[in-house]
Amino acid sequence: MSKCWANKGHISCWKWAANEVCDRFAATGFHANMITYLTQELNLPLVKASNILATFSGTASFTPLLGGLMADSFAGRFWTITLGTIIYEMGLISITLSAILPKFRPPPCPTQQNCVDASSLQLWVLYLCLLLTILGTGGIRPNVVTFGADQIDMTKSKVASRSWNFFNWYYFSMGMATLVALTIVVYIQDNVGWGWGLGVPTIAMALSVIAFVLGSPLYKKLKPAGSPLTRLAQVIVAAVKKRKVIVPSDSSLLNKNKELDTPISIHGRLLHTDQFRWLDRAAVVTHDDDAIGLSTPDLWRLSTVHRVEELKSIIRMLPIWAAGILLATSHSHQSSFVIQQARSMDRHLSHSFQIPPASMSIFSTLTVLIGLVLYERLFVPFARRFTKNPAGVTCLQRMGIGFAIGIIATIVAGLVEIKRKAVAAEHDLLDKPKAIIPISVFWLVPQYCLNGIAEVFMSVGHLEFLYDQSPESMRSTAAALYWVAISVGNYLSTMIVSLVHNYTGKERNWLPDRNLNRGRLENYYWLMSGIQAINLIYYVICAWFYTYKPLEEEEEEEASENSKQVDVQMANHANGEIHGEASNGGNV
Repeated sequence: MSKCWANKGHISCWKWAANEVCDRFAATGFHANMITYLTQELNLPLVKASNILATFSGTASFTPLLGGLMADSFAGRFWTITLGTIIYEMGLISITLSAILPKFRPPPCPTQQNCVDASSLQLWVLYLCLLLTILGTGGIRPNVVTFGADQIDMTKSKVASRSWNFFNWYYFSMGMATLVALTIVVYIQDNVGWGWGLGVPTIAMALSVIAFVLGSPLYKKLKPAGSPLTRLAQVIVAAVKKRKVIVPSDSSLLNKNKELDTPISIHGRLLHTDQFRWLDRAAVVTHDDDAIGLSTPDLWRLSTVHRVEELKSIIRMLPIWAAGILLATSHSHQSSFVIQQARSMDRHLSHSFQIPPASMSIFSTLTVLIGLVLYERLFVPFARRFTKNPAGVTCLQRMGIGFAIGIIATIVAGLVEIKRKAVAAEHDLLDKPKAIIPISVFWLVPQYCLNGIAEVFMSVGHLEFLYDQSPESMRSTAAALYWVAISVGNYLSTMIVSLVHNYTGKERNWLPDRNLNRGRLENYYWLMSGIQAINLIYYVICAWFYTYKPLEEEEEEEASENSKQVDVQMANHANGEIHGEASNGGNV
């Protein structure tokens, strides 16, 4: 990785990266095998356990919106991340203790017949632990990637000249941490015990907090620019107040206030666009505005072009963002069901070693890691020849490819389930849910790999799109939208799974509680494939009419110079040698 932003800046990058790698290792180690913990240790039925995890994941994906607003409004990204990691660590410590102490678990049920479910007290302890991790996630998720991007120059010219894409690099690093967690932690959980299996992620998160805090003097910390929701509300209120005002055809007559917008436009002000022209009324200067004074206007009555365009950018992004909801809906429960499929299949690599069911996700993670390298080194140069785009393809094109591959992955999953049940029927094992069906678990590998390829295109493209197209003062909030889409998708998935479970009959229920062999999981996959296909059509229509945000090109050089001056200030501060001229540099 290239150096970040100042002398010894690479140290700050590595401390930030160490924090995020440890955090992802801990989060993956905690979540990847949780369906096994709920069904095998707490004796919960499959559908109930799956719905608990989906609800938990949905809530955990909603809290980042609060964390993003907190960082953008007043706390800043550094302190929001720090608080989030500490709260998350408290949750991990709590659930580790509950896994060690017998009174927080029901009696073992090795046969999965007539099991005693977890008591209300035991479930409430579980919910409390999950709640702490949910709150911690809200401070971490929306801010780590934007905080990392803050450490490097993300202006258009610098991004185009780089030999690597920050978001690809970020996803690759997280994939490596995930891979280690899926192999080491899951193995410990399945073969050593849940005390150590949850204790290792707890230790990793503690190291994450320490590494991140130690890097504090070296980080580039952008000051929060105030509540983005307040600025958006001011534009709407001003436009409503001037609803009878005629918008001039010449956009140069609209109010522009460079000094007022400087704190929220370090890398350049947004240019006027003709979309949503009714919002332009907020920037129309009237006689009343002249009387108050344009240097310090009442922002609830008179806004600026840049602030109006901030709101327009968010409105333009929302349809594209919404496409990620149904994708999350189709994927949210698949991890739970696939793990249960893997548990019933032959997982032997040798006579003495079996792959833990939750570790099957390593094939998806490996595909992501290999796919990101191939994408950067082969796909981008190849596509660049035809598109003349330095990135190879646009974010929207990248996301569309990911949507299409995701549909194929779900169809393959349905076909594999048909094959698994056919082998079970052939060996008279349909009524033996604990029996191992003589079919290799590697039949699941194609769908894992396809999902990994889809993630390379869709997930990375989605994250980059939200960062690039959002107003720069709202990037933590925009990054939170990525997780909010997952949140809404998880809640919607929980509703669909519950409806499918309740209304597909008792004899041949698609999603039975105890015996997946007598279910019709493939029908659920067909349903999800149809939802994804409809979603792809919707996405293509939205992407076709999308307009990228316009930014003043001349501002880039000035922003770069300001960034350099800020780097000098921060580097001198880190060395304890603040010089007078550095203190007069660019103001973050």
